[in-house]
Amino acid sequence: MSIEKALIERSDNKCELCGSTHDLSVYEVPPVAEAHSDKCIYTCKVCKDQIEKTTDLTINHWHCLNDSMWSQTPAVQVMAWRMLSRLTSEGWAKDLLDMLYLEDDTRAWAEKVVAESDNIKHVDSNGVTLQAGDTVTLIKDLDVKGSSLVAKRGTAVRNIGLTSNPEHIEGRVEGQRIVILTKYVKK
Repeated sequence: MSIEKALIERSDNKCELCGSTHDLSVYEVPPVAEAHSDKCIYTCKVCKDQIEKTTDLTINHWHCLNDSMWSQTPAVQVMAWRMLSRLTSEGWAKDLLDMLYLEDDTRAWAEKVVAESDNIKHVDSNGVTLQAGDTVTLIKDLDVKGSSLVAKRGTAVRNIGLTSNPEHIEGRVEGQRIVILTKYVKK
């Protein structure tokens, strides 16, 4: 069975991100060493153009991720995570990203290309390059917006995640996933 036929069957001939039934095609979710339906999604032109950054991001279009992020298909989960990561300046997208659970290998797949494709370099307060999965230490007490939590200086933040903004990283402090400015951490 061809990749497209497998995706049409899996998606019920709809965009796996927004549910559109118009102008659908196969999109290989990078990085892809060998083409396979498990590494692809079936998507509409509107989603594909915005994923590939050939058109401007239409923020309201991506409210569809509220449903598609719960897909059981890892490739769909990866694209939902990547698009939500690009929209973290929107409160609703940040909330959805906080709710989205990915298996470790799926999260690594999602994070790998975000860091590589945007060629973003995250550096700590001393200029040391940060990588996804690193452990960093806070160098300043930080008030966490939207909560009464204060992340204390000297707190170790393990298994950090990189964002599309080179000045931000994500990490878990006292069980809560937060965004931290890189200028307040050291490796």
